[in-house]
Amino acid sequence: MKRYLRPLAALICVIWMSAGIAYGGDNEVSGRETAARKVVTDFMQELVSALQKELAAGGPAGAVGVCRDIAPSIAGRISRETGWRVTRVSAKVRNPLLGMPDEWEQKVLLDFEKRVSKGEDVDKIGFSEVVSGPNGKFFRYMKAVAVKQPCLACHGTEEQIAPSVQAILKERYPHDMATGYKVGDLRGAISIKEPFWLDNI
Repeated sequence: MKRYLRPLAALICVIWMSAGIAYGGDNEVSGRETAARKVVTDFMQELVSALQKELAAGGPAGAVGVCRDIAPSIAGRISRETGWRVTRVSAKVRNPLLGMPDEWEQKVLLDFEKRVSKGEDVDKIGFSEVVSGPNGKFFRYMKAVAVKQPCLACHGTEEQIAPSVQAILKERYPHDMATGYKVGDLRGAISIKEPFWLDNI
């Protein structure tokens, strides 16, 4: 399983390096961006570690459970610890109950896709914005997630996904849209939504 572990280790480095993306704005927003990027890095490190462990123990078939159970658990715990909403979203969801983007996230994902089509590196793409809505003002941040080689075992073409994995995906996700990717594609994003109180501006 070493062929899966090395690219996953590299993914941690890419996420950490890309966390230094610069954004405009005042010090308050800049501080929130820094904190959001740190949360994304922590989330990805923990998720990759879980994937490495499962790939080494049970191969790609076992890793399906990491994305289904462990990833939402990690996001939920971080959300409770920070008071933010931390989640994974995609335009091509595997689990509509967890990965469906809201209107703002859909717009950002579409912009990410346009940036990728123009040759921008997925690993360096991110976006933040302070938005107002019926429930108040929020700081929102999204970090693009690229497809890596190990991802193809569950998200690649039909030829790349083992029959045993295909059977699991068909059983658990009858409306799965998250296949047919190649390395370097935009898989989706980590999305953060944080209350932005007016008295802190």
